[in-house]
Parts: sequence; C-alpha cells; structure tokens
Amino acid sequence: MPGDAGSLRPERGLLFAHQARLPRLPVPDLESTLAKYAESLEPLLPPDELARSRRAIEDFGRSAQGQELQGRLRARAADPDCPNWLEEWWNDLSYMGYRDPVIPYVSYHYSFNDDPACTRPAQRAARLVAGAVEFRQMIADGSLPPDMQRSAPLCSHSYKFMFNACRIPHVPSDRCRTAAYGGNETIIVARNGQLFDFSFVRDGAVLSVGEIEATLEQIIKAADGAAAVPVGLLTADDRDSWARNRELLRRASPENAQALDAIEASAFLVSLEDARPASRKELSHAIWHGSGRNRWFDKPCQFVVCDNARAGFNGEHSMMDGTPTLRLVEYVFAHSLRPPPPGASGSAGCAAGFRALRFHTPPPIVSAVKRAESGFQDAVAKQNLAVLNFAAYGKEQIKRLGCSPDAYIQMVIQLAYFRLHGCVRPTYEASMTRQFLHGRTETCRSATSESAAWCKAMADPAADDSARGRLFHAALAKHTRLAKEAVEGRGVDRHLLGLRMLVARGEKMPGIFEDPAYGYSSHWYLSTSQISSENFASYGWSEVTPKGYGIAYNIRKESLLIHITCMRNEHGLDSGRLAASFEAAAADVRNLLLAEQQ
Repeated sequence: MPGDAGSLRPERGLLFAHQARLPRLPVPDLESTLAKYAESLEPLLPPDELARSRRAIEDFGRSAQGQELQGRLRARAADPDCPNWLEEWWNDLSYMGYRDPVIPYVSYHYSFNDDPACTRPAQRAARLVAGAVEFRQMIADGSLPPDMQRSAPLCSHSYKFMFNACRIPHVPSDRCRTAAYGGNETIIVARNGQLFDFSFVRDGAVLSVGEIEATLEQIIKAADGAAAVPVGLLTADDRDSWARNRELLRRASPENAQALDAIEASAFLVSLEDARPASRKELSHAIWHGSGRNRWFDKPCQFVVCDNARAGFNGEHSMMDGTPTLRLVEYVFAHSLRPPPPGASGSAGCAAGFRALRFHTPPPIVSAVKRAESGFQDAVAKQNLAVLNFAAYGKEQIKRLGCSPDAYIQMVIQLAYFRLHGCVRPTYEASMTRQFLHGRTETCRSATSESAAWCKAMADPAADDSARGRLFHAALAKHTRLAKEAVEGRGVDRHLLGLRMLVARGEKMPGIFEDPAYGYSSHWYLSTSQISSENFASYGWSEVTPKGYGIAYNIRKESLLIHITCMRNEHGLDSGRLAASFEAAAADVRNLLLAEQQ
C-alpha cells in the first residue's frame, strides 16, 4: 500500500534534528529484571504460589536457554537496521494485530473545557480546525521544536503519524497508511451520518477562521437536509470484519474507492455531533464515541464538537501515545482562545467549496453497517463510566506535602481499590520511553509489597498514624524508583516480552512463561495513566480486561480529575463506587500527611 509506515515522511527540520543522536532502547541486565519481576509478584501471590514462581524464575536465570535468549535480544538491539528492538513487536501485539474494535477498547479521548466565547458548533469547530492546521504546518515544514524532557530532546518519530494518516484494517494485522502533506490539504467533516471534505487552502492561502466557520455552517445545513447510510460505523466493527467490509465497499464502485482514499489521505477529521451533553460523564461519552455514526475511528486525530459547542478530541492509539496529541490539543486550545482578527466571523459569502463523499451501499454493505452498529451499541452500553472532579486539592498541595504527585495518586488508587475489593491486584502505569529512538512506553508495576503493607495498615484499627505514615513514605519511595527505572527502559514487562518473542519455533517455552503467575501478573486489573492539563474537563479510555478498571487521571494545580471505566458484567465492578472510594482515600491520605506536619 502506498505510503505505509510513514515512508512519505522525511525526517527533516528542527523537529527531527536530534533523531540521529538519540540513544537506543537498552536491553536490561537479565539478573536485574528477574529480581524485579520476582519482587513484583510478592504482593500478588500466596506463599506457595510465590515459592513456585520464584523457582521458575531462578531456573530460567541459571539456564543456558535464558542466556541464549538474552544474547539474541542484545544482538537484535545492536542491529543497525533495527532502530528499536521492541517497536515491531509492540506495535503488532498491542495495536495492529489486536482484532477487537478500536472503540471502545483502544481509542482514547480528551474532553475540553468550554470556551465562553463560542456558542455555536461551527464557530467552536472553526477555531479548533485553524489551530490544528497551523500545528500541522509546523510538522510539515519541520519548524516545530521537538518535545523535551528537561534539557534532553525526545523522539519525534510518532509525529509522522499525526496528520494525513490512517489505520487500515488488514488480516491478520492492520497497517498504517500515510499520505504526502502536499496535495492533501483536506479535512473530513462528519455530520448526520454523512462525510464531506474540503480543502483548507484556497488560492495558495490557508482559509481564515471565518472562512472555515462559514464552510462548516454550509456543511451542517447540507447534512441535516439529507440522509445516507452511515458507513463510518464500519470502523467501529472488529478488525477482521472491517477488513472484509472495506474491500466490499471499495469494490462496490469507483466512487467508493475514491471516497475511501480521500478519507484516509485527509489531514484529520471533524465530527459535528447533534448531541448536547451537560454533565462531565455525558461529555466523555459524546467525545469518546458518540453515536458512532459521525466518526471514522481509524483516523489518528478527530476533533469532536457538539451542538452546544462543547468539544474534545478522539485519538486512535496505534501509532501515537498521549504525549504528542496532548501537545497538539494544548496548542489548538490556546490558539482557539486568541482574539479573532477583524472580520473573522463567518458568513455564507466566504465559504469554501466542499463536496459530499457519496458511497454506493448495496445490500451487503447496509447489512454490515447494521451489524456494526449493533455491536458498537452493545460494547459502549457495557462501559460503566464515572468522572470524578476532586476539588479539595491538587498538585500544588501534594507538592507542599513533600510528595511526587504521580506517585501520590498511584498510592491513592491502590488504597481505593484495596478498600473496595479487599485485595491487591496487578497494576499497570504507562511510563514514557521517548528519550530513546522510536520509544513509546514501559510498564511501571505500581502494586508493590510496600504499597500493600501500607494499604493493610490503613485498614488496621490497631495501626497508628505514625506507622501508617512510615509505610506510606516507603511505598512512595518504591514507586518513585520503579517509575524512574521504567522511564529509563529498565522495567520488567517489555524485557520479558522480548525474551519470549525470541523463543524459536520448535524450542521449548521456558517455564517462567508457562508459570500462571506470568499471565496473571500482567493481567492488568488496574490499567492507569496520567495526562495532565488545565484545559480538560475529562480524559479517558476503557478498561483492558473484563475483570478490571481503566483509570485515567489528570493532576491539575488545585484539583484532581479521575476518569474510571469498567465493564457491566458478571464480575460486579462499579466505576462509581471506585470513584467514591478514591475520593475518601484522597481525603484520608492528605489528612495523614497533614498530621505529620503538625
């Protein structure tokens, strides 16, 4: 497929100036990884199972096979044609080879704060579009500075997949298509189950905010006066079904093939929803997935604007994690708040030309859309979602209490879950590894023996606050160390994955990977991640197992925003109850630390 994997994206300009000098993702020392893995099992297993797992770990560390696999991994990491030893495996196993629907199981969303100056959807959308176009131009010409971690540049590779890109369904593993920036200065607009496109460049100049607004107004008028089969719902289906139906759609008519090409090559998508969400929870649902009729969930960047001018962003996760899109939307949000230039308000007279993307939909396609919609509705109906705006305190007070805000919130999550469910479970926290070439994330295993001991002490009426405080600080220090090691590429999970992937066909699988503890300890009952912004009303995504929660948290200066999801199923989890438990735990932890300072 033309343009796969960013081949049309030269790495030039300021954004990519440091790429050649970035270090490669390291291969950790085997003995160190195995020791950390064994330690991570301590709070999760009963003594007899822990002893069995320790024997499997020790046997692997002493075995010739363990040393051989470590040698193979080091050789892979040293291969000059392999920029990152993890990249290909991770992208396939976690994203492209994943066959369940991307919504709700892969995509994430940011819900924006309201803009008091915008009361009309086209007005709000035009301001967001103008900012996104400006940001895209900085990527296209290389003038965007790279992200920095203190004084060190971070990898910019994922920016190649932000605009004019699309995930393409394919069996057995999806692909990413990228199109050239030049010649594809187009935006897809979805409204009332229909798709339109227009160019944001006219006569060699980028459209003004007013021209974009007028164009969007005209699209809304045209869409609301017509109807069509909402083919975008096909992107909400499982990936194998969507791959088959995409080929059916493409072969049904030349116009369909042209429309698919226009969508996939476009810069990004704008969804104009007719919903009017009021609460944070309603807004999260509206931005995350909406009705499914006004989306193309395979696009990496989708700006969503509702009829009451509430807005947000939906991201397809396969080639980009949250930090690049956070930078994008922060820029777009700031851009949208700038005072518009004189004469910038829209009017029909300055609308740009647009076209409706008409699909020929024979009966098999109509049936496929209906099946996809039924599956989509069932999946989103199972999502038990809660959004907690904890306004008692935020990052500033946590820092005054002498704590790392991230480690502090992780401990509150552990306590909230322990109190609600009476046990400690495997916990995933995403840690960014973009200081390495093509780096993405590593796991920080947040459930530790130290955090478990502290949680138990908080539930023990015989424990005094002095002991609880000591245990809390020990747990905090342990988490801070583990998080640092993960960021440095010295975690447990990616290294073990690499070793397992290098077991050749016909070779015996090492006992460490057949041990039930290996599967259980990486079955993320608590899947957590932080993206923090003062501009968000919420941010979140789904759980990663039917038995667990997805917990997204936003540490603001004076408040905490927590977005929790779980499935409505036989396991009896409840996001609302966990949110209430988090609220109580956050109050108790602060009181514990304030008492220490008196």
